[in-house]
Order: sequence, then C-alpha cells, then structure tokens
Amino acid sequence: MRSMELDRQAELNAELETLRPDLLRFARLQLRDAGAAEDAVQETLLAALLGSHRFESRSSYKTWLISILRNKIIDIIRGQSREIAATSLADDEAGDDLLAESLFDRRGHWQPATQPGRWADPEASFEQQQFWRVFEACLDHLPGKTARVFMMREFLGFETDEICKETGISSSNCWVVLHRARLGLRTCLETKWFAGAGA
Repeated sequence: MRSMELDRQAELNAELETLRPDLLRFARLQLRDAGAAEDAVQETLLAALLGSHRFESRSSYKTWLISILRNKIIDIIRGQSREIAATSLADDEAGDDLLAESLFDRRGHWQPATQPGRWADPEASFEQQQFWRVFEACLDHLPGKTARVFMMREFLGFETDEICKETGISSSNCWVVLHRARLGLRTCLETKWFAGAGA
C-alpha cells in the first residue's frame, strides 16, 4: 500500500512540473504582474504538494490545480491596494476610445472593414489549444483596466459590485468597460483567428 502511495506522489510531482508553465500563463493573464503571478503559482504548487492526499481524481489534476490557483489569484486581487493611478485610467480610457472609433463610424454603424464576418465553427475552435493562445494574445492587447475588469468578471467570477469596489469604477462604467472588452476581443478574434481559419 505504501509503495502505491509513493508511486502516486511521484506521478503527481512529475505532472506538477509539466503543468507549471500553463499555471504561470494563467496567473500572468489574471494579475498582469510577473512577480505576483510567480508567487501565486509557487503557493499553488506548495498547496498541491502538501494537500495531494486530498486529490480524489474526480477531475483532472490540471483542473484541480487551476481551482487552487484561481482562489490564490482572487485572494491577491482582493488584497491589493484599492487605489488606481489616475494616469493609468486616463491611458486606458484613451485606448478604449480609439478602439471604439476604429470600429464604428460617426453614426454608430460598423466601419466596412471591421464589420463582423461569419464565423466558421466557434464551438470546434474552443476545443483547439491554438485558439486559446490567440485568445490570450488578444486579451494581452486590450488596455490594462479593460482586460482586468473582463478577467475579474469572466474568469474569476467576481460580481459587478465587487469589481467596482476593487477597481474604483461605477457600475455603469463597469458595464461599458465589459462591453468594450468583448468588442475588442471579438475584433481581434475575427482578424487573428476566425478570418484565417485558425492559421
């Protein structure tokens, strides 16, 4: 019995090392701070090593690790300073305005070159690992505040009130930022993924 436990532990340790780059990429996307991402991943790996006896194989090991990491990231975000530099907000808003201007004409209609096309098969794309690489790249090109609000809502599951409290924005501004994030991601995915059939 002890031999089986040692074999299982060795197997889980090897998988930890294999999954570490994916965990780090996930943390960097959420936190946008390499040091904080590294800390979150290290804490996750330590928690996984210490709590490996609690892993019951009901989900994949990667899913279990990401759920641990997700909780660490939420703790970090909630623990961060509540202040946002006014200059970063101004920069983000200028970037949001430029994005909106590049997509729509003065009457609010799509610019001919940016009008959304027909997507081939979005559900099949979600299955492809390359799609997620492109998605991450698109997310990295959003303005910082926009990406952060989107990640807090869609990946970390924060409620609107909590996002507003953490970022210092109003509820209506939060919805505008989320709308702009979705438009920006849609535009990027249109040109970088779906138009090129994932090339």
